[in-house]
Amino acid sequence: MTAQNSRLQAAASASVSTPRLSTRQVHIGSAKAGGREPVVIGGGAPVAVQSMLNTPTTEVALCCKTIEELAELGCELIRVAVPNEEALDAFESICAQSVLPVIADIHFNHKLALEAAKRGAAKLRINPGNIGSMERVDAIIDECGARGIPIRIGVNAGSLDAEYAARTDLTQPQKLAGSASAFVEHFQARGFKDIVLSAKAHDVSTTIETYRLLAHELPEIPLHLGVTEAGTLRQGTVKSALAIGALLYEGIGDTLRVSLTAPLAEEVRVAWDILAAVGLRRRTPELISCPTCGRCQVDLQSLALAVDERLQTIKKPLAVAVMGCVVNGPGEAREADVGVACGLGKGAIFSKGEVLYTVSESEIVDALFDEIAKLD
Repeated sequence: MTAQNSRLQAAASASVSTPRLSTRQVHIGSAKAGGREPVVIGGGAPVAVQSMLNTPTTEVALCCKTIEELAELGCELIRVAVPNEEALDAFESICAQSVLPVIADIHFNHKLALEAAKRGAAKLRINPGNIGSMERVDAIIDECGARGIPIRIGVNAGSLDAEYAARTDLTQPQKLAGSASAFVEHFQARGFKDIVLSAKAHDVSTTIETYRLLAHELPEIPLHLGVTEAGTLRQGTVKSALAIGALLYEGIGDTLRVSLTAPLAEEVRVAWDILAAVGLRRRTPELISCPTCGRCQVDLQSLALAVDERLQTIKKPLAVAVMGCVVNGPGEAREADVGVACGLGKGAIFSKGEVLYTVSESEIVDALFDEIAKLD
């Protein structure tokens, strides 16, 4: 029995992730910018959550309002498209007013990148593969280096460096990782080290394998995780949770964006749900609820939905359990801060496995929140 326990402990230890403490820290923004503290990516800092505005950059008031709403939900970095020269003045205004550090998203036109750096960008995101010549990339590197502005090298499966895209001897993950690594090498050879790296694809397996390669080849570079073009809310959430969650559990990744064809608030909520599910960060309650079975003698689905809706207003990292019967009650949900185990038209309110009192079915939700209010 002792030998078996030793083997089980060894197996458990081998499966537990460790933070990527070896990555270099990159500071996004500065304390001078609107009084904001910089967001730190890498080197053991908490995995940062970010999103990207989907409203026209020229609508400054709406952009700033959206940024404030996302910040309330836990977004820590915001990316803004700079598609043309007409957007530059608006981008500058957004940078000046934003409650979050603003990342300029640039494609094709290196002059826009240079201007964005001058107009308040806390960070740039470029894909060197579509900027044009490396001379143009070098101009961006030099401008950002002089101003202390980090750059995310963002490589996508659809816009690989031509040298790698044409190769038939490499898998797609190898092409993505090889192209990204080559760009990093070029940046570092030029003396630029404030790099965050991403290499995104739209499918789960390519994403996981690519980032595993990058983590192995470039252990010092902070990695930005994401599944690009993941889809609408349900499909995109599943794909993002699988890919990002697996990588985070392996200790890979320093910041993330969940890309959804859905309201931006959902991107931030799903990102935090993923971080909480892998045990890295939690800022809102976790709802533990059973799927119900023939033993259940209350309307548990309605109860769980009512509790979940009210929990949206709570900003405490609590565990709240709504269980259909005593089988799945205080026993399986013993660690919950507050919970209920239901019976015939009633519920036993419990905390940390200890039953406190019993209330009628109609009183369950209020009783749970009365107990939540007592917690620090």
